[in-house]
Amino acid sequence: MRLVLAFLAAIGFAGGAAAGGSYPAVPAATGDPHPEGNDYWRLHHMDLLQHDRDKTVREGIRNLSPDDVAITASIGTCFDCHAVKDEQGEYVSFDDPRHFCRVCHDYAAVTIDCFECHRSTPANTTAYRTMAKPEDPDSIVAYLARLAQETSQ
Repeated sequence: MRLVLAFLAAIGFAGGAAAGGSYPAVPAATGDPHPEGNDYWRLHHMDLLQHDRDKTVREGIRNLSPDDVAITASIGTCFDCHAVKDEQGEYVSFDDPRHFCRVCHDYAAVTIDCFECHRSTPANTTAYRTMAKPEDPDSIVAYLARLAQETSQ
């Protein structure tokens, strides 16, 4: 009987520790809360970002004015509230494991590729990835030129 009680106690302690301490420590946002609520955004952020990506990239719709509501989940505006600063008060980029997106994505082992092109800090910083210039061999222009040359041969 003691063995059973000891086993149940050990499971209870382990379960309590897992329930209370296994989730990632998500940095607090600095702006107003989302009207839909945090739970909604936790569940649907990817769908919203992909929807607006499709509108922007595939349909050419852009947020041109504050009254334009076609694009509501622009990744560029996320970091106005969801930016993390380091000990020196500088914003951390996606390369840093403390980055807002990385905290949960690393925890869930989910790979994201947004920041190969998009900035990962607020717009008023220089800690972002820059787009390749047309003369750069890694630019889309150079890629398309290589592709056209390959297909014409």
